[in-house]
Formats: sequence, C-alpha cells, structure tokens
Amino acid sequence: MTRTVGIGHQNFETLITNNNFYIDKTMFIKEWWENDDAVTLITRPRRFGKTLNMRMVEQFFSQEYEGKSDL
Repeated sequence: MTRTVGIGHQNFETLITNNNFYIDKTMFIKEWWENDDAVTLITRPRRFGKTLNMRMVEQFFSQEYEGKSDL
C-alpha cells in the first residue's frame, strides 16, 4: 500500500492508522523532555506540525493510549 501525503491532519492516531506519510519528529519530543525546561515556546511557520507534535506528546504520555504500542 502506498502512503499518501495528508494535509491538515492533527490527530496522530488517525495519521498512523490511515498509513499517511509524515515526518517523524519523535526525536524532538526526546530532546524537549530531556531539556527539563519550565516553559517551552515552539515558534515554527504554519503547517509545520506543531499541533501534530503536541498530539504525539499527549498520546505518548496519556494513560488512555496505554497498551497501544503500534502508535
């Protein structure tokens, strides 16, 4: 199955289950977590994936997604 480039997706779970193409920014989450900053300001241009990154963080730490290692 070929991957399609989805525009405007903000839900990480939907992106993965639909096998859409995306740029994996999980190393950003690792760096952010290890910096131990009190405040994080994410300034990036439109359509850079800011909301998608925050959804990835939510699903990574949320108990709601516990046991869903496929994500």
